Amino acid sequence: MIKTTSLFTPLGTAATALLFSTAALADSHDPADIQGKALKDSLAYEITEGLTTEVGPRQAGTEAEARARDWSVKKLKALGFQNVRNEPFMMPTWVRGTEAAEVTAPYPQKFHVTALGNSASTGENGIEAEVAYFDSLAAMQAAPDGSLAGKIAFVTHDMHRTQDGSSYGTYGPVRWIGPSIASQKGALAYVIKSIGTDYHRNPHTGNMNFREGVKSIPAGALSLPDADNLERMIKLGKPVTMKLLMTPQNIGQQESGNVIAEVPGRDPSKGMILVACHLDSWDLSTGAFDDAAGCGIVTAAAKHIMDHGKPLRTIRILWAGAEEVGLWGGKAYAKAHTGSKHAIAMESDFGADNIWRVEFNLPDAAEELEKKIAQALLPLGIGALGPPATGGADIRDIIASNNLAVIDLQQNGTRYFDLHHTPDDTLDKIDPEQLRQNVAAWSTVLSIIANSDVDFTMPPKE
Repeated sequence: MIKTTSLFTPLGTAATALLFSTAALADSHDPADIQGKALKDSLAYEITEGLTTEVGPRQAGTEAEARARDWSVKKLKALGFQNVRNEPFMMPTWVRGTEAAEVTAPYPQKFHVTALGNSASTGENGIEAEVAYFDSLAAMQAAPDGSLAGKIAFVTHDMHRTQDGSSYGTYGPVRWIGPSIASQKGALAYVIKSIGTDYHRNPHTGNMNFREGVKSIPAGALSLPDADNLERMIKLGKPVTMKLLMTPQNIGQQESGNVIAEVPGRDPSKGMILVACHLDSWDLSTGAFDDAAGCGIVTAAAKHIMDHGKPLRTIRILWAGAEEVGLWGGKAYAKAHTGSKHAIAMESDFGADNIWRVEFNLPDAAEELEKKIAQALLPLGIGALGPPATGGADIRDIIASNNLAVIDLQQNGTRYFDLHHTPDDTLDKIDPEQLRQNVAAWSTVLSIIANSDVDFTMPPKE
């Protein structure tokens, strides 16, 4: 207890001022107050609109991504963040060319196709060959090596909508590793039913890689309706011939970069909170869901904390570059900052629809903090029963190298794979009300963890 007499000494006056300023600071970071204000947020939409309108598609390693970094640095500085900078790195760069597909016999008609990232070129004259059909990746894997010589391999699937996006993990390998397997079996080229859940004639692009020693071949994705049509043709029993024309190029090492900004904390010795998104998009669309909205969400949340006074811990914002084409930004960040003192990492990269669950991977010391976060998120309709948090793609390397604590705010992914990597990923798909709920959830969590002195050090990995 402070003695009454000390209040009338110079030292006591300073102590009183400190006491009242500390109380005011604590009140200014009240999670409920911040949550309420964040529910009226307009900044996340402003950022999403700016990236999609003033920059547009921003494929990694291209001039468009460079413009996006310039835009981002200016925007983050104008918002009042500190230590704003671009951290460049080099990366191999693949760019799209001409794309066309058609069945030439026995039922001639044109299809909608797009090349998968790292696809080889068919050459300017294209490739025409019989289609070898497989109803699953496993079925193609079972085919003998060399059995697809001179053919175009076609793999379909039955991906469906899920709230948590788990079907992507189930069916994604059709795209991720299918081309390499098809090449190993001798295929001239490879096409898939797009890894998505919409039934528009919009093919879904996405990255894939060939295993070391496996020849690169042309690989493309058909729109879902066209893939279903091709399957029906094949099941009529006659050989089906397809012509593919795709002329992408690998243009060598090009510059990408990570854009970083900070809200400095009161105690630099405390581990910082890393909040991430990715700045790049595929070239087919303006990348509103994937991932301009994520950058808007994490940045607006950090701004709400900054506007309520200096937090205890530094909040670092990472707008990662080159995520879509190989996670180069996350790898570069981990390499450059493994020695930095991080406490917790979080990422927003699953669209902009409502957050429905919070997941944790925190040390035992944070048990009460978890309960506080879960309680604070209840007014937003967010539950807390789920698996351990694992973090997003751009923070996995820094999580692994630093053994970091993680919190995931899981967004509703029911319609995410309708839009994912398609020309339809545009600003009109953003629901402003749901976007604000995201900002409110992120602001709530940040207000708690950025002002907590809990030791977030994770136990050593077994």
